[in-house]
Amino acid sequence: MKMGRPSEISAQDADPTPTRRQYGALCWRKGEAGIEVLLITSRDTGRWIIPKGWPMTGVKPENAAAREAWEEAGVEGVVSPVSIGGYGYLKDLEPTVVVPCTVSVYGLRVKDMAKKFPERAERQRQWFRPDEAASLVREPDLAALIRGFAPLGDRG
Repeated sequence: MKMGRPSEISAQDADPTPTRRQYGALCWRKGEAGIEVLLITSRDTGRWIIPKGWPMTGVKPENAAAREAWEEAGVEGVVSPVSIGGYGYLKDLEPTVVVPCTVSVYGLRVKDMAKKFPERAERQRQWFRPDEAASLVREPDLAALIRGFAPLGDRG
């Protein structure tokens, strides 16, 4: 680490692995038995996750989350402009590069599911009850978000 005045120390010198921001969509619908949550598989390990991705220049966070939901899960719907919470995880960028990420999550009420979408050949998607979905994701804070999720119109 460089020694010197704070203005001379770069962000990289201060923290070589800064936390990166991502935006995710908790995709949901009303099923016969209540709320259902959509999970997709990751491309590398096949574990269950929610659609998420990096910020996009000039795109609001909730709209970036909705775009990721389209690209990764083929869903379109109404996205909430307010984050329902967040979670952290470690992302493998390369075999030897891992970075901490914080994901802000936005609820997205699914109105349409396409048969053809950009990542259809790379992922699986499946609807689950919230308690089952929560038990399938690896990240404890994401599991808690899913377990506690209730759309604004359904609270109370």
